[in-house]
Amino acid sequence: MSIFDKLRSQKLLSFTLVLFTLSIGIVIGTLISSGVKAAKDPSPAPGATALQIPSPVELSTTFSQIAKQVEPSVVNISTTYLPKAPTRSRGNRRPQVMPNSPNNDDDDQDQGQGQGGMDEFLYRFFGNPFGGGGGATPDMPQQHRGEALGSGVVVDRAGYILTNNHVVDKADRIQVKFPGDPTEYDAKVVGVDAPTDLAVIRVEGKHDMVPAKIGNSDAVQVGDWAVAIGSPFGFQETVTAGIISATARDIPGGDSSQFQHFLQTDAAINPGNSGGPLLNARGEVIGINTAIASRSGGYQGIGFALPVNMAAKVYNDIIKNGKVTRGGIGVSFTPSDNPGATALLKANGVTEGAFVQSVAPGGPAEKAGIKDGDIILSINGKPIRDGNHLIDIVTETPIGTPLNLTVLHDGKRENHSVVVGDLAQIFPDRFGGSNDNSANKQEETAASFGMSIQNLTPAQRENLGLKETAGVKVVEVEPNSFAEDVGLEPNDILTEINHKPVNSVDDVSRLKATLKPGDAVAFRVMRKSGNGRNADWVSTFVAGILPNNAK
Repeated sequence: MSIFDKLRSQKLLSFTLVLFTLSIGIVIGTLISSGVKAAKDPSPAPGATALQIPSPVELSTTFSQIAKQVEPSVVNISTTYLPKAPTRSRGNRRPQVMPNSPNNDDDDQDQGQGQGGMDEFLYRFFGNPFGGGGGATPDMPQQHRGEALGSGVVVDRAGYILTNNHVVDKADRIQVKFPGDPTEYDAKVVGVDAPTDLAVIRVEGKHDMVPAKIGNSDAVQVGDWAVAIGSPFGFQETVTAGIISATARDIPGGDSSQFQHFLQTDAAINPGNSGGPLLNARGEVIGINTAIASRSGGYQGIGFALPVNMAAKVYNDIIKNGKVTRGGIGVSFTPSDNPGATALLKANGVTEGAFVQSVAPGGPAEKAGIKDGDIILSINGKPIRDGNHLIDIVTETPIGTPLNLTVLHDGKRENHSVVVGDLAQIFPDRFGGSNDNSANKQEETAASFGMSIQNLTPAQRENLGLKETAGVKVVEVEPNSFAEDVGLEPNDILTEINHKPVNSVDDVSRLKATLKPGDAVAFRVMRKSGNGRNADWVSTFVAGILPNNAK
């Protein structure tokens, strides 16, 4: 091989080696570069596309508009019950749960007055926040102060609020909280109507209250939208929606079932909703939420609201007279849903009418000559379908109005003129005083300044060494009240307010009426200086500045 061939071979080999080396380097560099690039890539989801939020577009605004319109009118009501000894329940008081009595065989109704109990899973409730089926009830023995919650709806700018009677019944203190306002305002009971489970309360000192718009519950139909607003479990301004499931739903419920022909709804209603409004699609109040049917105590799709037409009538009577007065004629009848009712009518050759089970002694019906076993066929010439129809007519008739009743007696038609009387006087055990607000007024007086007081008997005065007409006894002092703040104590004998003598409970009420928030109030009391029977009575003064919310 010539020298030139050797040189040529060497150059080719060198070129090949260099080319191979460069190729290896490029491959390695590419791999390293790719790895570094991948390590430095900030995206945790390669290939993903960011989500874009579209511009706001209003969909159906019906419910949101209802909520904005009505929420300012719906209030949260909190009630306080002080410990009390067990007492017998008043005739028409609403217990939290009203079960059927398994041994109740009385099928009579007094002018529509239903006997028997409510279904075992029908609840009328208000409740502790986050609690179970309801709050404390004042007829139950308690070791500590009880608190509970309900709802209400403002119906007048002057501070009048419509709610359920069972929300405020026997409460020692009622406080109302408005949406967007952290202040809790004290409220007073204006009047109650136990047969419809309604109450009117009033808040003073709150400005710019917004009353809800009242609708007409007679226009409500099955399938209509229904919206409930309230404070279930303490969650204020809760809005739920559903439909009207039934109208004029009658529920066996003791002495007042004939006055409660409910609207049934599947809008969610829970403890704390009681007293809040049920609304139509126009945001008008069509009912006051009152009860649910439930096996658990919570929502199961069956809620009941008292129609607002009945609620408005009760409200108007209360603000005008302080109570609701209903007419009565003094008969008890066999209810139409009793299997024997139809048989009793057919046995007398008729298909409609109210079969008189019994007649109240001394009542208008007895005076007019109506007897047990008669069938009331018509009133003033208008046919009577059944006992509930009879009640609807009679209770709406002014007291003292004569009615012409056509009755079937021993197979013969007779006419009787019956003068409508006061239902509470005809049946005092069941209705006497149930609508009267005098008891509430008495409790309000006794709770002046946040204390419960009572007049002293002559014997008590003598034992205390007091003058014949001097002083009242402090029985109880409400927690967080003005009386507690200034240092009044149970068993104190209150003898003066601002140096004016106190001789009775009425004096306390009269003197309090002359005071306004910001006034200084000085109480002179006699108090035992020690323990035991031989402790001395000493005179002392306690004083304070009357706050805005003092009772």
